[in-house]
Amino acid sequence: MSNLNTKLSNNSYQRLLGKVAIVTGASSGIGRTTAKLFAQHGAKVVVAARREAELATLVAEIVADGGEAIAFAGDVQSEEFAKSLVALTVKSFGRLDIAFNNAGTLGEIGPTTEVSKNGWDETLSINLTSAFLGAKYQLPEMVKQGGGSIIFTSTFVGYSSAFPEFAAYAASKAGLIGLTQALAVEYGAKGVRVNAVLPGAVDTDMFREKNNTAESQAFLSGMHALKRVGKPEEIAQSVLYLASDDSSFVTGTASLVDGGLSINRT
Repeated sequence: MSNLNTKLSNNSYQRLLGKVAIVTGASSGIGRTTAKLFAQHGAKVVVAARREAELATLVAEIVADGGEAIAFAGDVQSEEFAKSLVALTVKSFGRLDIAFNNAGTLGEIGPTTEVSKNGWDETLSINLTSAFLGAKYQLPEMVKQGGGSIIFTSTFVGYSSAFPEFAAYAASKAGLIGLTQALAVEYGAKGVRVNAVLPGAVDTDMFREKNNTAESQAFLSGMHALKRVGKPEEIAQSVLYLASDDSSFVTGTASLVDGGLSINRT
């Protein structure tokens, strides 16, 4: 780890030096890990989620590691929140280069005929509409400065594989891929790249909450070609690639980071 820190302290290894990034869903899991990685690579980071205390802890950790970060707590379902988040970012750091719209939920799970209208609406609101609202206000700032990178967190569910009783989740996450492609085409000539990352099962609090037995965890691990679930750090590295200039010719992609789950049949 000390060698890694030494490398990251050298500007040649900081892939986001001088960049400003927004990360939503940053209080835990993939979002939290990605925010810290962005900061390690030189980005100034604005972290957003509903849980204010967790965001404060994250900012303190980033600052203690020599990075720059501020927090903004609120509900990603709110258009005013999306607008204010971008306004705060620009006011604080002068620009916006990267937006990782990562906030999400599994939503109401169960037989489709028993899923409530409220459960359906809330799942789409958190997973899909919030991403649209985020991009709605992020895009003008990126266009103003000549470009940027927007990344959405989708999933393999509803794309390459599916589970029964996950209709709302699958529909909302599949919708993100359509949104990714539409925005990539609409804003590519203006220098904004838009991509989606599609994780497999990842060892997060949400994963452990829904798979709280050794049997269920073993079952999901076995679905992957690598015979294990992913780590948040592994997904964060793929997001870092899409955020950085290393992916300067990559846009409109649904990037599977799923440990071979999509192709595994063993």
